[in-house]
Amino acid sequence: MIGGVPAHPAPMQHRNLPIGIQSFRTLREDGCYYVDKTPLVEQLVRQGRHYFLSRPRRFGKSLLIDTLRELFSCSEALFEGLHIHANWDWHTPHPVVRLSFDGKYNEPGDLAEDILGQLEILEENAKLDPGAHQPSGPVRLRRLLTHLHRNSGRQVVVLVDEYDKPILDVLSDAPLARANRDYLRDFYGMLKGCADQVRFVFVTGVSMFSKVSLFSGLNNLQDISIDPQFASICGYTDHELDTVFRAELPGLDREEIRDWYNGYNWLGGEPVYNPCDLLLLFRRRKFEAHWFETGSPRFLFEVMMEKGVGPLDVEGLIADGQLVSTFDVGEISVDALMFQTGYLTITGEERRDDGFLYRLDYPNKEVRVSVNSGLLQFVTGRGLETREKGRNLCRLLADNDFEGFADRLRALFAGIPYQWQAGTGLARYEAWYAGILYACLRTIGVDLRVEESTAHERTDMALAHGGQVFVLEFKMADEGEDPEAATARAIGQARARGYADTYRDRDAPIHLVGVVFSRETRNVLSVRAESA
Repeated sequence: MIGGVPAHPAPMQHRNLPIGIQSFRTLREDGCYYVDKTPLVEQLVRQGRHYFLSRPRRFGKSLLIDTLRELFSCSEALFEGLHIHANWDWHTPHPVVRLSFDGKYNEPGDLAEDILGQLEILEENAKLDPGAHQPSGPVRLRRLLTHLHRNSGRQVVVLVDEYDKPILDVLSDAPLARANRDYLRDFYGMLKGCADQVRFVFVTGVSMFSKVSLFSGLNNLQDISIDPQFASICGYTDHELDTVFRAELPGLDREEIRDWYNGYNWLGGEPVYNPCDLLLLFRRRKFEAHWFETGSPRFLFEVMMEKGVGPLDVEGLIADGQLVSTFDVGEISVDALMFQTGYLTITGEERRDDGFLYRLDYPNKEVRVSVNSGLLQFVTGRGLETREKGRNLCRLLADNDFEGFADRLRALFAGIPYQWQAGTGLARYEAWYAGILYACLRTIGVDLRVEESTAHERTDMALAHGGQVFVLEFKMADEGEDPEAATARAIGQARARGYADTYRDRDAPIHLVGVVFSRETRNVLSVRAESA
């Protein structure tokens, strides 16, 4: 029994939803749902001593850290009924040092002050005189570890939660971000010199900062972020959803749950759900962007625009292993940033002579719709209007009102500030315009394909809607070119390359739609459609 509640609830028994609970003790004593991750925790502890795990925000990292804290503290009662209960020595507790970076680090000195404050509390708990006369964080940590080891006779467990927040919070301030990174490098590096005093180290965060830049002094950390063996150590699998949360499923469409929220993959074969999404779905009983709305990706959009990455560039990205696992101040690639923050996930893997290539894509409907909606809001400065524009564009296509479609497109691009377009340089290319239309249509979740391979080439975009298929070809008009001639050129190319052939088995009317843009006006010049 845990807090008067059986460790294993009867079938279909409702329990408390652990929304926002990061304390393993609170979760167990309050009779909350708990997905037993202790088989993986046991493997983790048995196989190694120094680990690093990257996962997006709200994915259960803090609860995992707290589970390890209670496990090494030998809080046996909390683990009754769980896998590890029969597989752990409950008579040999280890002292635990837990550090959590959940403060604000926006000013020089904030990080050092926070670390010293945490160390002072740990020193008081260990009955150790505060080392205020030793202002160095690394020195005080070494002193604390030595004291705990000597007094208990057992090695110390060190747990670090959200290790990278002091850097991520100030990435837009490169000098401060580097200063915080360098401070942390010295702080973490001290742990390597305390190997005799330390039994186990576990570090979590969102990003995978380069070992050279941050963990050069702690280079014995084993990175399990994309280790298939531990891919589901955070997050819920389909099986866990169907068993542990069985009582919450009636009244919710099971396939819709999967479509909206499943799909995160770290090479484990089976994708997982973000716990935040499912718990809020069970509470609110509505399919909404629960996880996405808990944070602002504005910095992501700023980086995308700064590096000239448009909406179309994101879907179906190919990246090598080093790229998705490398992250440093001033050296942030968009694909690494989006993967590590949870806006992209691994959907395929291919071995090459020089390593692995990974295909990255949106994990699910929530992220795909929300990222494109958020990007449009960032670009246009408008909110929910973007979804309404997408619906109107689809309706006009379904009605075969191509003139109206052209007018709506012009209004869409006219809403993008001229200074912003000119500043990025993207408006010189048709991919920029196609990307904005793509983002607009993605906000309403229509059946949309981009750069789909045919026998000859790749289509720019294809949309299935209203029982019809629309194959769109985008072109920039040549200087002085007649608009009608330009659209005829676009359609002629689509026809000659057989772009429509891919969709003939749908037994639906197919339209070839040429959309031509002007470099001078940065807007739609002409739209023309023909039956395929």
